[in-house]
Amino acid sequence: MEKLDNVIFYNLEKAVKSYRQFAQANCLKAGVEITIDQWLVLKTIGEYPDITQHQLAGRIFKDVASVTRMIELLVTKDLLFRKSHAEDRRRFTLTLSDKGRKVLELMRPISLSNRRQALEGVTETELQTVQQVLQKILHNVSKEVDEKTV
Repeated sequence: MEKLDNVIFYNLEKAVKSYRQFAQANCLKAGVEITIDQWLVLKTIGEYPDITQHQLAGRIFKDVASVTRMIELLVTKDLLFRKSHAEDRRRFTLTLSDKGRKVLELMRPISLSNRRQALEGVTETELQTVQQVLQKILHNVSKEVDEKTV
């Protein structure tokens, strides 16, 4: 029987979880009191100002209910504004507050440092190879999912 430590997807999951814990600890050390997931919400809204909550959930790989809770918390922390959409009352317009933009500015050097530390000793060629392999895996599994949902 194959050992768990030899399963690529187990190692991917372990690497991602370890990186998230590492990144979260560095945020807290720097005095930024938001979670990595909350940062992802702010960053995504900053990059895609017209994004819907449903699109946001898909983009950050979370269910809509979790995103709704995060948005409510970010609104409570005055990092985000949520207003009823002008044309569709079922939707909301999400906008970064000045405080939210400041948090993103504070996070930029932290996230760059986190990535730099995590990728220390990894060559550009190795990084490109990992990216290519991940793209192939994504292609293979999304093709499978697409075929089953049709």
